Amino acid sequence: MRLNHPIKLIRGGYLYDPEEKGVRDIVLLGDRIAWVEDQFNAVYPVEMDVIDASDKIVIPGLIDLHVHLIGGGGEAGPTSRVPEIRLSKITEAGITTLAGLLGTDNVSRHLETLLVKAKALCVEGITTYMYTGSYHLPSSTITGSVKRDIALINEIIGVKIAISDHRGSQLTFTELARLASEARAGGMLSGKVGVVHVHVGDGNRGLEPLLDVVEHTEIPINQFLPTHIARTSSLLQQGIEWVRKGGCIDITAPKDGRTAISIFEELYASKIDLGKVTFSSDGNGSKPKYNDQGGLVGMSTGNVSTLIKTFRSLVEAKQTSLVDVLRLVTSNPANRLGISQQKGRIHEGADADLVILDKDLCIDKVFANGRLMVDAGRAVVKGTFE
Repeated sequence: MRLNHPIKLIRGGYLYDPEEKGVRDIVLLGDRIAWVEDQFNAVYPVEMDVIDASDKIVIPGLIDLHVHLIGGGGEAGPTSRVPEIRLSKITEAGITTLAGLLGTDNVSRHLETLLVKAKALCVEGITTYMYTGSYHLPSSTITGSVKRDIALINEIIGVKIAISDHRGSQLTFTELARLASEARAGGMLSGKVGVVHVHVGDGNRGLEPLLDVVEHTEIPINQFLPTHIARTSSLLQQGIEWVRKGGCIDITAPKDGRTAISIFEELYASKIDLGKVTFSSDGNGSKPKYNDQGGLVGMSTGNVSTLIKTFRSLVEAKQTSLVDVLRLVTSNPANRLGISQQKGRIHEGADADLVILDKDLCIDKVFANGRLMVDAGRAVVKGTFE
């Protein structure tokens, strides 16, 4: 069974698209989903691969809004720079679409390098976007402006900036408003969302800089997507209020399942619209720890696998339905990136990005753009230098 024939029939899996659909047959034709039916009995004139998904769960490929493709870090000097991420590490985590970015280091790391890495991952099989900018102002760009980067470069869907963090540029109201207007204009010119992806540190101001811009300019609240919102309990409460005002938030999936459950319980108890919430991994980025004086006391590295692990922990905790949890890592991030017609859902005409899970919610197979990338939990397609 080759499983990389252009036509594939995934038979008898229990489908969440992410809505619960029950047992369905799914036909992949090249890089698209051609049919989703109760039972596919058509006589097809050419050979196709048949994948038995009986007693398994079929879900959309995961979408990760926040991955350091060329590595994060650098806060502890040259030896603390995280290496580039490998294709197999991404696909074995069930991720078929992602967005890359820079972090603190925009000195030794460059957007041109990030763009080439994004293009390479696309060639190797997954869908990859990126943000221009970094933590700092003036924004790192490729064309000379944020607006032009978003308008002219296909892979760039928004801009990254940092607030409420001692490592950031300590933006003024005017600077933040102008950056958001540049991103909005670039998005309008290119038919993209032009999102301002906002790293929020653990500073006392939290989301206040964003609230000031929303309240005192014409920039709509959904132009911003603040991330790392659960890093402190007070910031999470601010994030909940931000959603009540109509905004969206992104939460970094924690390594510890109990922490993930605690965060979700708080979100669920708040009765906010969970359609406004996403989880991302901060994969391949550094996670520095600072003392009260701002001194670096430790560092770890983010892992893209936290996304599927968080999904599994939340489902197993039975605090809510599998559907509600699945939306956080599929359809919701697709909505944030403005790609919901192609990604984050399983329907006819959508991109053929699927994950097949076993009964324990562990990854069995991953298809990205119709190509089998992972089989029996292990990558069968690897990056050029793996």
